Amino acid sequence: MPGENLSRDEARERAALLSVDGYEVSLDVRSAVGEHAGSGPRTFRSVTTIRFRCNEPGASSFADLIAPSVTAVSLNGRDLDPSEVFDGSRIVLEDLAADNELVVDARCAYSRTGEGLHRFVDPEDGEVYLYTQYEPADSRRVFANFEQPDLKAPFRFEVRAPEEWTVWSNGAGERADGVWRFAETKPISTYITCVVAGPYHYVTDLYERTLADGTRLRIPLGALCRKGLAPYFDADDVFLITKQGLDFFHDHFDYPYPFGKYDQAFVPEYNLGAMENPGLVTFREEYIFRGKVTRASYEGRANTILHEMAHMWFGDLVTMEWWDDLWLKESFADYMGAFANVGATRFTDAWITFANRRKAWAYRADQLPSTHPVTADIRDLEDAKLNFDGITYAKGASVLKQLAAYVGQDAFLEGARRYFKRHAYGNTRLGDLLSVLEETSGRDMAAWARSWLQTAGVNALTPQVLLTTDGRIDELAVVQEAAESHPELRPHRVAVGLYRRGADGALERYARAETDVDGPRTVVGALAGEQAPELVLVNDDDLTYCKIRFDATSLATLRAALGDMTDPLARALCWSALWNMTRDALLPARDFIDLVLRFAGRESDIGVLQMLHAWAQSALTHYAAPDWRETGGALLAEGALRELREAGAGSEQQLAWARFFAAVASGDADLRLLQDLLEGTEKIDGLEVDQELRWAFLEPLAAHGVADEAVLAAELARDDTASGKRHQVRCLAARPSAAVKAQAWAQVVESDALSNALVEATIAGFVQPTQRELLAPYAEKYFAVIERVWRERSIQIGMDVVRGLFPGLRDSPETLTAADAWLAAHEGAAPALRRLVLEARDDLARALRGQACDAGGVG
Repeated sequence: MPGENLSRDEARERAALLSVDGYEVSLDVRSAVGEHAGSGPRTFRSVTTIRFRCNEPGASSFADLIAPSVTAVSLNGRDLDPSEVFDGSRIVLEDLAADNELVVDARCAYSRTGEGLHRFVDPEDGEVYLYTQYEPADSRRVFANFEQPDLKAPFRFEVRAPEEWTVWSNGAGERADGVWRFAETKPISTYITCVVAGPYHYVTDLYERTLADGTRLRIPLGALCRKGLAPYFDADDVFLITKQGLDFFHDHFDYPYPFGKYDQAFVPEYNLGAMENPGLVTFREEYIFRGKVTRASYEGRANTILHEMAHMWFGDLVTMEWWDDLWLKESFADYMGAFANVGATRFTDAWITFANRRKAWAYRADQLPSTHPVTADIRDLEDAKLNFDGITYAKGASVLKQLAAYVGQDAFLEGARRYFKRHAYGNTRLGDLLSVLEETSGRDMAAWARSWLQTAGVNALTPQVLLTTDGRIDELAVVQEAAESHPELRPHRVAVGLYRRGADGALERYARAETDVDGPRTVVGALAGEQAPELVLVNDDDLTYCKIRFDATSLATLRAALGDMTDPLARALCWSALWNMTRDALLPARDFIDLVLRFAGRESDIGVLQMLHAWAQSALTHYAAPDWRETGGALLAEGALRELREAGAGSEQQLAWARFFAAVASGDADLRLLQDLLEGTEKIDGLEVDQELRWAFLEPLAAHGVADEAVLAAELARDDTASGKRHQVRCLAARPSAAVKAQAWAQVVESDALSNALVEATIAGFVQPTQRELLAPYAEKYFAVIERVWRERSIQIGMDVVRGLFPGLRDSPETLTAADAWLAAHEGAAPALRRLVLEARDDLARALRGQACDAGGVG
């Protein structure tokens, strides 16, 4: 309903009026099990007591609650009529006293969308599992509160649950008289409170540390997952990373972990990667690996564990006032995740992953029409939901990496330490951070913040090389350019590397200079007189955030010898730059695919290799000229199979190439090989076709009409689990049939019967690049239904549908025209909905430019 939104102005007005002293929340979730009577939603009882002060006695305000019904409301002992004060999302509070007590008794609904209190029934054994997920504003779906980050308070939770269940919350808990009661929390924001309940498998450990001042820390550790995943749960590795992270942050932050215990719950049907609830971090259970995965998957999990741990300080201890400054937690956590991975764990190459994967997310987001400064203008909660994006996370983290180079690592970390001590359990804005950084670095942070945090867009840096007659550098300059829509030129601290091939053919750096790039053209005087380079790499070592461009000589060198580059970070930066050129229609898609086919097999970093596979597939799907797609697909499948057969037996490269081969397989011989590998009549030495790989092979077989419903049902019987069900649903929707597509569309668009995870799986199966003609009729239908979907469904499901079903595979000017017509006719639609359509429209326009480039051979 419209009242579910909350504006920044309303939140500021309420924060100026109220101060919250504490919450007591009592939940009864025994209704989660057993049969559900009635036609309405399955509900649970929620009773909340809030004690708060009002600095203007007699004033009015409101509390937040989204619930099917409210049984009773009492304000300062005065019973209020729920039908008069509750409108479905707000409780009106009039004639407030200086000190107030609000008691709300409500029936709240279990969620199937991953928002609020999510209820999951495990198809494997019928067990029920619950968990909460609130960011940015879904705790009001579970208990009455003041739902904004700057009204912090201590919380006490108690939960009545089925006898055989265990319950966890932010504080330590114990069960007595059939009730789980939890220790009072420190003052925290509503969106990071948490409850997890069910017959979870639970493993414990202990972190012990003596700090420099003699303080002895003993932090109980716990890790939990569904019983069905227990055989795959490598809790020892989770605890190893957790202890390494706690050591690292204690060493660097000089502020003891402030929230007592440290539980980590891996939960089903999770919308996010993870969530930083203090004392009870929640993760998507896909971080428990049911089959063989590459080192990149373990590195990604470690990065997420450390990202969420950094939030205990950046976000939980010190929290932004409003979502404008979301970056004050997310950018820092993203940066610290990589920083701690490199400094504390076995994943010492995590900056390569950051440069190659995280920054790609940022570069895409920063070139959309919806790009925004790192410090964004967040008008309301719908804006906030969409701002968990590549700008807030990855660009912000890249900017912080630049900041650390700009002020120095020591000054940067000392600023963080002062920030924690000065603002512990409080709320901050941008200026609070800048002031401590000015103190520790001695630099004027205002100009830096204006350039990097308060403007949008990504700059491109291109080298210009003038040579002397004897083949040495006369002048090397860096040219900085900005997009017309975002013309800001920024100060960059960069390293410029010069590379040549040696006698052994290796392409290696022989000279490097750090310099400050400022303005449209900067001469790098330190490199004058050096031998002429075959490759100039601007932003060597990845110190700044920019798009790297190449001069003609450097680009020719990469075309001929990219695989000969020995440094893995430099190589990753070059791949990233070439991918940006492909997206910018400066390099034909077929040229990028050719580079992948020639050089990806020599890539030593498994995360980079897997990223190249994803980029090559995207280049073929979106940026290759339509009349070359079939040829390009055959080349990729042929190259992938060749690399698969040549990869070391049992190696992670072999596994990565097997998955890529399945993703691009389309010819009869390729599909027959996948069938034979599934049936065991064909083997590739060292390749174990485990259950997860079986599903990866089945999707292309389903999409090409080889694996029918009966085959997929038989596979589900073999893997009758929650994971297996998601895979089967995706494969079913992938089949090349008009009736199948109509059914999948109806399940997602016309019904809300599917859970969030199955909506996601259905959309993924529905959208198959090889089925463009089958999907063509849905372009018109999409624009006819999205406003209704956005109005009637939760914001998470609305985002999934609007993003996932945009007719981007109907890549024609007519689809652009249809998108423009919808935008013109719906100027009054929800801004968040318009943003999603505008972003998808921009992706399509970029794809058409790329296809024109590929058809014309420009580049």
